[in-house]
Amino acid sequence: MLDILQSDIASYPAPLGASLRDNALNFAIHAPKVKQLHLCFFHPDTNEALAEYNVSQRTKDVWHVAVPAEYAKHAYIYKAAYTDVLVKQNINAEKRLENGYSQTTGIVANKDSLVQQTEWTFISDPYARTLTSLWHWDETRYQQNPEAFFPKALLNTLVEPLSSEEFPQKPDIAPKDRVIYEAHVKGMTRLHPLIAPEIRGTYLGMCSAPVIAHLKALGVTTVQLMPLMAFMPEPFITEKGLTNYWGYNPISFFAPEPRYAQQNAHVECREMIATLKAAGLEVILDVVFNHTAEAGPDGPTLSFRGLDDQYYTRMPDIGHYANYSGCGNTLNIDHIPTMILVLDAMRHWVNVYGIDGFRFDLATGLGREPHTYNPHSAFFKALQQDPILHDKILLAEPWDIGDYGYQLGNFPTAFLEVNDQFRDSVRGFWRGDRELTATYATRMFGSRDIFHKGQRAIHTSVNPITYHDGFTLHDIVTYNNKHNEVNLEDNRDGHNHNLSYNYGVEGETDNIEIQLLRARQKRNLFAAMIFAQGTPHILGGDELSKTQMGNNNAYCQDNEINYLQWDLDQDKQDFLMFCQYCVALKQSSEVLTNVQLIDDTFYADVNVAQVNWYKIDGSDKGDSDWHLPNVQGFGFEIIGQAGLADNTNEHWLLCVNAAHNDEMFRLPKLAPGSRWQVLLDTRMTKFKPDAFYIPKPEFVISNRSIVLFKKEQN
Repeated sequence: MLDILQSDIASYPAPLGASLRDNALNFAIHAPKVKQLHLCFFHPDTNEALAEYNVSQRTKDVWHVAVPAEYAKHAYIYKAAYTDVLVKQNINAEKRLENGYSQTTGIVANKDSLVQQTEWTFISDPYARTLTSLWHWDETRYQQNPEAFFPKALLNTLVEPLSSEEFPQKPDIAPKDRVIYEAHVKGMTRLHPLIAPEIRGTYLGMCSAPVIAHLKALGVTTVQLMPLMAFMPEPFITEKGLTNYWGYNPISFFAPEPRYAQQNAHVECREMIATLKAAGLEVILDVVFNHTAEAGPDGPTLSFRGLDDQYYTRMPDIGHYANYSGCGNTLNIDHIPTMILVLDAMRHWVNVYGIDGFRFDLATGLGREPHTYNPHSAFFKALQQDPILHDKILLAEPWDIGDYGYQLGNFPTAFLEVNDQFRDSVRGFWRGDRELTATYATRMFGSRDIFHKGQRAIHTSVNPITYHDGFTLHDIVTYNNKHNEVNLEDNRDGHNHNLSYNYGVEGETDNIEIQLLRARQKRNLFAAMIFAQGTPHILGGDELSKTQMGNNNAYCQDNEINYLQWDLDQDKQDFLMFCQYCVALKQSSEVLTNVQLIDDTFYADVNVAQVNWYKIDGSDKGDSDWHLPNVQGFGFEIIGQAGLADNTNEHWLLCVNAAHNDEMFRLPKLAPGSRWQVLLDTRMTKFKPDAFYIPKPEFVISNRSIVLFKKEQN
């Protein structure tokens, strides 16, 4: 038992967390719930308890203490006491805290009498910057040996915010060229044959030369990394022998996840981001500010729950946790200390790690005050005026599972938004669903029914065909139904609305006709995403024809179901080349996916003189034609603004035919001296960029295909 030390060094209530100040280490923590607080130091390698200080200073709700700077070589954690409890001897395993699992300490001498006892609970600092070990649920350790259960916070990584000269600048990516690539640090490289085995599945593997070469060849501009903030897999899946592979269950918002480090998560995470940025790639971090790993009221007390009851939103009157995240609790961003914590964490990832932007998981919660969503919430206002954060990429997943949680189109102007309606419309249209043609055309032109002209940029709609939570692109055309049995939930988990089709056989098949049709549909889906107005979102591995064998909720599979396979047969290589070609074609144009019309006042510039719409036979398309049930194709023509030097009067025509029969399309007439050339035809397994061909006035648009034309001067 260590003696409790007292410190007479002056301490301060700000900044929160650990900081170097006046040649001492200052510790400050927001903890209104706590009645007594100790600061405990441990050896970072052996976990040996070294010292324990009483935290006696408190300014309002912030407890603070300062200790000699020599403790910076150690690791720390807090130990909190609440109210004294009356206990009998040897009933130390009883649940005594108001919420969650309990940790118990102390011995009672009198067997039959009730005595007063102070109960201490380990609490992780929400501002912990780097951890000694990963979070892993072990109920026995948690209750009986919490010193071994809890990761400690390291102090040797305290750094000042980096200046612009010390970290690569954000790459200058034009919105029209932005292509987002969603990647998992481990899954990206765990099986990569060209990466050194010791760094496969790590931060250093993610920024290795083969990965960067692949991303650049694909035309990726922006890497969206799945969660890197330290997380703990849920008890219920850990106890089944599974894990939370995706990482959407955070507990330490400032600390990089140790699972992805070879040796030092802090150093290697910074190196990964710096290397990606030096290669000209933007880096977006997927963040989970909607809940924590403490889960519902029966979950463990790890950090927030033991400090402030208001960190989580509670339902009015009954006082139960609101569960707008579906994970047991909901962070209360309307609570000022919570808002400060989230903004501080974001600045930390920008200043210390160089992150260029954030993708907000279940982002509706950011605007709840605390229950009703407000697009003008205090958090959004604070974020948009913050001198460090206001110009970063902000990408919202615009929903959660609470009342009125679906808020697509209702985020502040500065936000991009994940457009699930694009995903569903495109999948349904190419599957052959009827009466979707008008909706599909609207989605292809930036979903202006949702993101209105003059109010939101043409690039606001982030257009995915697939995301991590669902089928991969290959599985969309291979399975009718989900196959999640390996998740050990009797296939109940994962959504059933997949808008997929197997074309005759469930799963893989040797039937050549089915294989060819599936490959064509993959080309159609990918091309639709790339050539739509908005910002394309590629799920990492789709370009490699990755399959999860029909699992549409592989969050708990840390194995080859999720790892990218890099050994490509000829069909997969052909599809990869197709994807590369589509992205290059998009980025070669100033207007194809960057339409600025005269009636769209969001930008002052106008780069398109006219957009014409055609029936699938090439005749003019009227308003009533859009709603005919059997119409499954159309064409649109984009005529660049004459005289603009940056687009050399570009002139494009894109035709789509989702029907099962070929259609003869009469091409729009061009002025003498000009002709149409075909730059893309998805009916072709291999489309050679150097083998353009010139069509006759009438051109066959094959069944289930996209054809892209461009005007060429003779």
